[in-house]
Amino acid sequence: MSTYNHWFIRARLKTRQLLLLVALAEEGNIHRAAQVLSMTQPAASKLLKDLEDVLEVSLFDRLPRGMRPTWYGETMIRHARMALANLNQAHDEIGALKRGHYGQVGIGAITSPGLSLLPAAVALVKQEHSSLRISLDIETSPVLLERLEQGKLDIVVGRLYEEHDKENLRYESLTEELVCAMTRPGHPLSSMTGLTLRDVVSASWIVPPAGSVLRHRFDLMFQQDGLAPPLHTVETSALLFITRMLQQSDMIAVVAEDVARYYAAHGIVTVLPLAMPCHMDAFGIITRSDRLLSPAAKVMMKALKQTSLVQYGRRLEVGD
Repeated sequence: MSTYNHWFIRARLKTRQLLLLVALAEEGNIHRAAQVLSMTQPAASKLLKDLEDVLEVSLFDRLPRGMRPTWYGETMIRHARMALANLNQAHDEIGALKRGHYGQVGIGAITSPGLSLLPAAVALVKQEHSSLRISLDIETSPVLLERLEQGKLDIVVGRLYEEHDKENLRYESLTEELVCAMTRPGHPLSSMTGLTLRDVVSASWIVPPAGSVLRHRFDLMFQQDGLAPPLHTVETSALLFITRMLQQSDMIAVVAEDVARYYAAHGIVTVLPLAMPCHMDAFGIITRSDRLLSPAAKVMMKALKQTSLVQYGRRLEVGD
């Protein structure tokens, strides 16, 4: 199809129609949506009807007390949000360039690569492009993928699970995430040789919340060894609390190995000589296949490729 022959050009699609779709989704009422957009209700109704006539579908069910998106409407609302987010991003990038900045990039990561991969990649970017603005989120994969879909992030270093919609995602695996047990320095078990799960099953543990993948595999690890999972537990994934709690108790925490090694290198914890076969699934670089990377995002991707080769012995092939 010719670049100038898209349906939205023929239909003279207006930005206000995209804004109206999002406002209707958020307000659920055309009167309130019109108020939000500073237009009259008849004008809003005409904008919506014109769009529905072009698409030849009904985008909203008209209810006695408001409006509810149809399946067609949900689709258009999702793409309207993405289009508006891209326009905002374009405005921000141009503003940054006018101010002498190279641009901006949003990157998100789960904790382990957030400690082991991203600092080196960010440092590399800053060496070459000191004015490039970088925003960084450390969160769980589901949260990061939602922000990627919303256009709030350009790149995610995380996991894809079976329940995630992968249709518009590009993924390149990096490495599996090993886990280990860590304690305070000088813990009675830290110098014990031949340590096994049977030696630690009655200890007090700091574990991930129930329902998480790692918690399930942690419990299963004991069961496969013929043991009941530890009973004396505190459930949290808050690292600041975990490290502080370990410093003032004899508790044991199960965490990603990269995280434990980081804190151990600073003398905050000790990694127990205990085999922990409950490793996590691989994580990797995730981007949107239906969006082009900005110049700033390409710079970050290049840095990720270089540092991943050093950190994991893997060369990324995404985002060229």
